[in-house]
Amino acid sequence: MSILVTGGAGYIGSHTCVELLNAGYEVIVLDNLANSNQEVLKRIEALTDQKVLHYQRDMCHQGVLEEIFRRHSIEAVIHFAGLKAVGESVAEPLKYYATNVMGALSLCEVMAHFNVKKLVFSSSATVYGSLENVPLPENVPLSATNPYGRTKLMIEHILNDIYRADPSWSIAKLRYFNPVGAHPSGLIGEDPHGMPNNLVPFITQVAVGKRQSVIIFGNDYDTCDGTGVRDYVHVMDLAHGHLKALKSVLETTGVEAYNLGTGKGYSVLQMIHAFEKVTGRSIPYTVTNRRPGDVAMSYADPAKAQRILGWTAHRNLEKMCEDAWLWQRNNPDGYATEVPRWDNVSAPI
Repeated sequence: MSILVTGGAGYIGSHTCVELLNAGYEVIVLDNLANSNQEVLKRIEALTDQKVLHYQRDMCHQGVLEEIFRRHSIEAVIHFAGLKAVGESVAEPLKYYATNVMGALSLCEVMAHFNVKKLVFSSSATVYGSLENVPLPENVPLSATNPYGRTKLMIEHILNDIYRADPSWSIAKLRYFNPVGAHPSGLIGEDPHGMPNNLVPFITQVAVGKRQSVIIFGNDYDTCDGTGVRDYVHVMDLAHGHLKALKSVLETTGVEAYNLGTGKGYSVLQMIHAFEKVTGRSIPYTVTNRRPGDVAMSYADPAKAQRILGWTAHRNLEKMCEDAWLWQRNNPDGYATEVPRWDNVSAPI
């Protein structure tokens, strides 16, 4: 029996594939490589010493999914695939609704047809909208402030309705906060196309000399230093969270949402200073106006994931910075960097 991982060549998906393979699961990756790179799959294979079966297809075409389900005995699905840039979603909302929502609908229809009703869904803390009553538990009223966030919220509603109509489904909705870091080997990590949308790759690109300064959007928030506070969680902890969620959906039925975060917030300036300490380099920054929709503070209440899944984020801020910096230093041009030697590649920790 195999686990289908849609978007398995992406940032979080690739780290989860490594964890799945090392845990003994058979993995099938469906990824059209719109936001990723074929090189990722080679490096997953090098890290795990296992072949990765990859379909480079668009999951919005239902026939593609049907072909995969006919060919393979699939036990469960981890669904990462989708577009994820907030700014782009504002500029091109139809593209995001068509890709993210229609892709999820196609997937669920095919899963139901083949009687595969075990799903781990990659959701987001964006479903909490502009709430600031931190820490955020899963049971607060949900909203979203941009088309990307609304696609995640719509899919969550769809999954709730699917379960209400058919209680034989088992679904885990994982709401990530701010994924950072990289595999400890430095072989896979976050490789944004063009201008980074997230803080940490922006910082590391400045540290490595690719960009001049970090842009801080607002320094007049009611926080410890005026800059926005977020919950940063190591991508390897997130990958482990997917294994915990997969185990749960394989053994139970129901639909549940889980926060995956540390439960602690760090400001933008605190993150910059933490990277300066790890890299030994000065990281210049410039301050500009707030972005519409940004909130002062957002961090998780992760108690439910700990109580039900047995999951806790273990890696601290220093480890997040060290691993993100190792990835950036070894791969200054991301996956376009010449493939490094595989000597002394460490196993996942």
